[in-house]
Formats: sequence, C-alpha cells, structure tokens
Amino acid sequence: MGSRTAGNPKAQDWVREVGERASEGTFADAAAFGDVVLNATAGNASLAALAAAGPENLAGKVLVDVANILDFSEGAPPAAGAGLDESLGERIQAAFPDARVVKTLNTVNNAVMVDPTELLPGDTGNVFVSGDDEGAKREVAALLHSFGWPEDSVVDLGGIATARGTELYVALWVRLWGVMGEVPFNVRVVTGSAPP
Repeated sequence: MGSRTAGNPKAQDWVREVGERASEGTFADAAAFGDVVLNATAGNASLAALAAAGPENLAGKVLVDVANILDFSEGAPPAAGAGLDESLGERIQAAFPDARVVKTLNTVNNAVMVDPTELLPGDTGNVFVSGDDEGAKREVAALLHSFGWPEDSVVDLGGIATARGTELYVALWVRLWGVMGEVPFNVRVVTGSAPP
C-alpha cells in the first residue's frame, strides 16, 4: 500500500492486519513493486498521487482506477464526476499515456469490491470496465473474477471515454446510498427482447 510518506500509520495497520504478504511505502514504492497498480485515492487527488508514484513506475502496467471525483463544496450529497465532456479515467490516461488504464469498481461500495456474493447473495449485479487497451481489460476482468465477480457480471463498456457514464452514475449512487443507508447494494442491467 502506498502513501505520501513511508510509515503511514494507517498503512502500517493494514500491513499488520493482512499479514506477511503485505507491505507499505511511498506511492512510488508501491507502484514500482506492483504488477498491477490500483488507484484507490480520492478522485480530486488522484493525478497528484499518481504523479508521486512516478510515470516510470506506471509505464506498461495495468492501472485500475476505482476513484471518483466528489465535490462537497455545496454540502452533501456531493456532486459527482469530472464533467460531461471528460472523466477522471480519461484524465489519468492522458497524463500517463504509457499506463494501461482501466476504470472499474467505481460504481460499488468498497465492502462489495471483493467477495461480493457474501453481502449480495443471489445476485451481485454488474460491474463495468472501461479502457482503450483490450488486453488490459481482459486482465482486469480476470482479476474481477478472482475477486468473486461471476463471469456474467462484468460488462465491457468500451474505451476509456465510457468511464464518463460510470463516473456520472455515482451521482445516483450517493443518493441511493442515502436512501438505503448502510445496506450494501448494486445494480444489474436487465435486457429484454428487441421491439418488433
């Protein structure tokens, strides 16, 4: 786990909790170490955190972006998304062109990102992937399956520009969270037959 500084108390607590296979350090340490880099920073700080990780440590690697930009300047619930014409995922891909950016898991609560069937028994709903690198999306889909997402739950939306939709969906998600409370939830795309 990377932080602004090595020895971050929360990161050290996480290492103790996870065990001997876990380690912590700076953002650059974590990015250099990992085969896959996970951006789970606050969306407003993601570009700065990834710059601290170092473009050389991101080059050629799959960079899974789960972050969302949330604007609390008008109070809660926050406004969500980078805007209609651009997503955070696109900003990250533009800033780090040698990284293989895939946007996913930004439409679910962290409690269901791994082992979703534990808290969403019967139907996990869908998880979406967006990215320009087809190989990176396949790797991320395999990672999602290893996390417990069923084969039919992963929906490939297309290129990184499609992250605009999932990031803007978060505006609805925060309102659903307000209505549902602390209950884990997700959505599923339900299809019917084409109209005649």
